[in-house]
Amino acid sequence: MVMIRNGCATGETDRTKPSEPIPVATMVENIIGCKWSVRLLQLCAEGYSRPSAFLRACPGLSAKVMNERLRKMLRFGILKRTVFGEKPPVEVEYRLTQFGLRFMKIIDEVRRLQAELDKSNSK
Repeated sequence: MVMIRNGCATGETDRTKPSEPIPVATMVENIIGCKWSVRLLQLCAEGYSRPSAFLRACPGLSAKVMNERLRKMLRFGILKRTVFGEKPPVEVEYRLTQFGLRFMKIIDEVRRLQAELDKSNSK
């Protein structure tokens, strides 16, 4: 079950895919409502793929919170996870799916709208 606290999904214990599709509006609310989810998606769009790179690029982001957000986006079908190697230490990469690339258009449009508002408010 996913609990929403401070705009971010937490307490994710069910790692299976939901039996019913998740509405896109719910995904948008969960992603845009969480600064770390938005930042992780931006990093993926910029070519970052490894958890260690995400942590270096996000001061203040803990590994626990990062993993929760990545799992949420995997469940939504926004990201895909690839594991390299069979024995520890394995390497893991996260990349945007085709759906994730389309989803990023929503995030980009929100950023453009914010930039327009900021520009008009500064005049």
